[in-house]
Amino acid sequence: MELHLKRLQTQLKKCYPFIENWGRKQNNIWDKQTNFIYKVRHFQTLENQIKDKFCTESNFDDLRIYALNRWYNFWSAKGIEYIFCRYPNVKPHSDPYHQFIDFWIDEIPFDHKTSVFPKKYNQTIEFAKENPTDLLKWLYENQSKQKRFHLQNRLFLILYEKEGDNQKLKSEISFIQPIIENYLQRFDFKNIKKLEFDTNKGTKTAYSDCIFIEM
Repeated sequence: MELHLKRLQTQLKKCYPFIENWGRKQNNIWDKQTNFIYKVRHFQTLENQIKDKFCTESNFDDLRIYALNRWYNFWSAKGIEYIFCRYPNVKPHSDPYHQFIDFWIDEIPFDHKTSVFPKKYNQTIEFAKENPTDLLKWLYENQSKQKRFHLQNRLFLILYEKEGDNQKLKSEISFIQPIIENYLQRFDFKNIKKLEFDTNKGTKTAYSDCIFIEM
């Protein structure tokens, strides 16, 4: 998938003012109703399709906010993945919707996840930066419990804005890009964290890391 990153950033910034009051967990039923967001690149087209599909629904406002948030999160993630996959030591997965793998870095498979610094994580950003394994364990153990749950390798981008406007950083593609490129330039598997989880089928091992994006 070819992306023009500056144009993408412009579209994301148009959407951002409408996603401030997210506050709803994703669920499979509403995901199915809003899966058209995967094929829409422009914000105005998105708004038009939302009106066409949901204008007769009694919960129109809820569905609209849900679709806007999904679109914003999805296309921000695609822009970030695009930055990764243009780097020489990164290979994208041939299936853009694969559940567990977005790309390989030096032949190591990763699912990429962009997350705002979690309010429910009872530590400061300074603690998390000094103890990334603690944060990673928390993120795995508190991830969504429906189809998004898994214990495969994950690479997290952790967004932290000093005024608390963490979601806004998802639209700051030009700010994020050099931070990712610097991480990839220094990438070394020995710095990846090995996490172990007890499951019904025994111990599950995952390899993970986090990149902190602070503004």
